[in-house]
Amino acid sequence: MAVTNHNEWWSLLSIFSEVFSSYSIWGSLPDSFAYSESLLINAKGLQVEYSKILSLVTSMDLSNNKLSCELPDELTKLHGLHFLNLSYNLFNGKIPESISDMKQLESLDLSENNLFGTIPSGMSTLNFLSHLNVSHNNLSGTIPSGGQLQTFEPSAYNWNHDLCGSPLQNCANETHYSQEANEEEGKGDWSEMLWLSVGHAMGFIIGFWMIIVTIMMNQTIRIAYFRSVDKVHDWIYVKVVVYSRRLKSICSRRN
Repeated sequence: MAVTNHNEWWSLLSIFSEVFSSYSIWGSLPDSFAYSESLLINAKGLQVEYSKILSLVTSMDLSNNKLSCELPDELTKLHGLHFLNLSYNLFNGKIPESISDMKQLESLDLSENNLFGTIPSGMSTLNFLSHLNVSHNNLSGTIPSGGQLQTFEPSAYNWNHDLCGSPLQNCANETHYSQEANEEEGKGDWSEMLWLSVGHAMGFIIGFWMIIVTIMMNQTIRIAYFRSVDKVHDWIYVKVVVYSRRLKSICSRRN
């Protein structure tokens, strides 16, 4: 069966996931699913030919195609897979967190794609994983510790965006850069606060002198301004006198 577009690939994967989840428990498929064609699979860097009847597919090699978009969730539901090769494609997006559910994986090759983000921490629980290649992507962050991930050669992780941790170089430089970035950010915040304070002070001074100059230059405004000041002064004076007399009268009554 010829698959003409990517949507058909994912539909096919969805069917495979249902079949595998239904029959991998029992260890066999109905006779109608058996076939005797030879099959070439690239696993662990070697090309292996299978010519006997395959009662249960445990390997998938979709390398050297032009498959694109994100890795489908249906792919990680193939819990019976031992070998998965998706190298030399155009996959993008992140490695699904649910890849940790593929407990039987022995070989995983995601190299030569456009994957980004971090390596899921759950991959450290893939205890049977003996071959891994995620090189030539845009992965970043720290390689999860524990499990098999530190036992692979650095070439399994090379040529990524900003990946660090064992077996690559440690992330001390990354921490150093982070501290320097924080210091630079702190300096930038202080400079912004300084300029903001200076701007407020200059605005107050300029506004104050503009009012004074306007009052001094315009006689009508000057007269109106001083009259308003006198009114405010008189109002405050009257209020203070009234309240002081009331306070004295209350004190005299108590005595």
